Amino acid sequence: AQEEELFLKAVSLCHTVQINNDQADGICDNPWHTDSIASQLEYYASSPDEKALVEAACRIGVVFTGTDGESMEIKSVGRPERYKLLHVLEFDPCRRRMSVIVESPSGDKLLFTKGAESAVLPYSTRGEIEKTRVHVDEFALKGLRTLCVAYRKFMPEEYEEVDRRLYEAKTALQQREERLAEAFNFIERDLDLLGATGVEDKLQDKVQETIEALRLAGIKVWVLTGDKHETAVSVSLSCGHFHRTMNILELVQHKSDSTCAEQLRQLARRIKDDHVIQHGLVVDGTSLSLALRQHEKLFMEVCRNCSAVLCCRMAPLQKAKVVRLIKTTPEKPITLAIGDGANDVSMIQEAHVGIGIMGKEGRQAVRNSDYAIARFKFLSKLLFAHGHLYYIRIATLVQYFFYKNVCFITPQFLYQFYCLFSQQTLYDSVYLTLYNICFTSLPVLMYSLFEQHVHPHVLQSKPALYRDISKNAHLGYKPFLYWTFLGFAHAFVFFYGSYLLMGEDTSLLGNGQMFGNWTFGTLVFTVMVITVTMKMALETHFWTWINHFVTWGSIVFYFVFSLFYGGIIWPFLHTQDMYFVFVQLLSSGSAWFAIIIIVVACLFLDVVKKVLYRHLLPTCTEKAQLVLPWSERHKRALAKLAVLPPLG
Repeated sequence: AQEEELFLKAVSLCHTVQINNDQADGICDNPWHTDSIASQLEYYASSPDEKALVEAACRIGVVFTGTDGESMEIKSVGRPERYKLLHVLEFDPCRRRMSVIVESPSGDKLLFTKGAESAVLPYSTRGEIEKTRVHVDEFALKGLRTLCVAYRKFMPEEYEEVDRRLYEAKTALQQREERLAEAFNFIERDLDLLGATGVEDKLQDKVQETIEALRLAGIKVWVLTGDKHETAVSVSLSCGHFHRTMNILELVQHKSDSTCAEQLRQLARRIKDDHVIQHGLVVDGTSLSLALRQHEKLFMEVCRNCSAVLCCRMAPLQKAKVVRLIKTTPEKPITLAIGDGANDVSMIQEAHVGIGIMGKEGRQAVRNSDYAIARFKFLSKLLFAHGHLYYIRIATLVQYFFYKNVCFITPQFLYQFYCLFSQQTLYDSVYLTLYNICFTSLPVLMYSLFEQHVHPHVLQSKPALYRDISKNAHLGYKPFLYWTFLGFAHAFVFFYGSYLLMGEDTSLLGNGQMFGNWTFGTLVFTVMVITVTMKMALETHFWTWINHFVTWGSIVFYFVFSLFYGGIIWPFLHTQDMYFVFVQLLSSGSAWFAIIIIVVACLFLDVVKKVLYRHLLPTCTEKAQLVLPWSERHKRALAKLAVLPPLG
């Protein structure tokens, strides 16, 4: 029982858990009253594993009651004990373990160490090593996160050497990190193995459904974890990353380049021979380093042909290297990294999009991410609803701005051929200034804020719709050339349509007066404002009162502004070339006929193209636009029931 008690004491002392000082008062001295002890204490830890282990020791009977200056206090089976904290050897990804050196109440200097079994078992010389290794493997197969616990008792002269080495390493002005690593390796050896722990890393709700949705959306999911091989595979199977019917390929425990390369070639041949079934790849950190050293192309070819990839025993920097490797492949994919702990920060920062989960692992991942979510299941809504809608809005916004400015500038260029390049402008300077500021800005702004071309519930329930926007489908060169060509085509119709209707016979007024230069330019500008605004209306699928207000209000505002601007002699303007021009233009029935004909001619072909494509070559998204979400169908069904006449 002494060994078991020492194991629990090691768990209660080897950590960086904090506790409020006032909570230590009044703790029940009876070790069997575990519920009351657990309810009175509230631990705070940077790692949920540490907190879970300390709470487990508390329930068994070894209670960590807090720190008092340089000492740590525990209650072992009701007896208070005070250990003086001498040194803390912090955890780092290279060592994969942490240690504390304490002085027991009897004056012994003890080193307590806990860490991954690969970082503790090789340095253990005494204890049930093989038996513990079997237990660790059993825990890992059950999906538990395993740690090994060991200790070392220092003789007085040994501790003096340890203390001296630590002091020299901590006070070194050069190569401090290397000297600390050497000191830690010198101290953490000749260990007595005490046992192993297993902590259940419980999955959040709907993790399996979310991963399956990502797969349906055409997104490849790679899991990068620091867990043991067996633990990582078990968790991947439980969360749906690996299927039971999937052929699991392994690239693990390789020590040389030659064996790693041979294994990669064998895996490539197996995938080629069994190309019908799905494959999953498991690779550990050591083999990954060898594969990336000289066989990067072969490794990426194997990964590309696998449906799912699991990288275990990964250091934080290795996670970032894997993300960088994927980013630099010839396909140039967009990468997204999601994590909840400090060891995921480098990966999150390396990816194109970083998402942090606000969990029990602290806030480091959230602080270094682009977006923060509370649960993993919210990733589906973030990508398939918000991400899809955001992409459509931005793609249309960017291309529409090019379109409407091509429509704006091209008539001025064409006009120079008819004014002998005399630098005479087609539009008035006020119209030049207000075109992008007032007349055409609000409709596209409201579109980019409110547009929902498909209901968010439909987007979330049909992840395959995400494939329609994959590979930058709406911002590629084909959509961009289409919008640019449309802008030039409309600009030619604006200019030459007005020219043909007015150029030969400019006496369109009833009294025989002739239209002038500014009247022609105002006609072109009026047709342009109406057409580009109506084009935005054709692109809008989700109409709110705000969209109606800014779309039709922009056209009304243009007419009202032009009437006031040209209908009044403004004393602060030196010249007023537009005086009464707009009123004179609107007084001509021929001008109104020209406006209607030109606007219809511009938009007619665009409407025909949309109708033909929607009926002959509809995309999955366009088909989904016809699907109402359940809530809307339910409301309409209730509305129909409400208007049915009563029976009898």
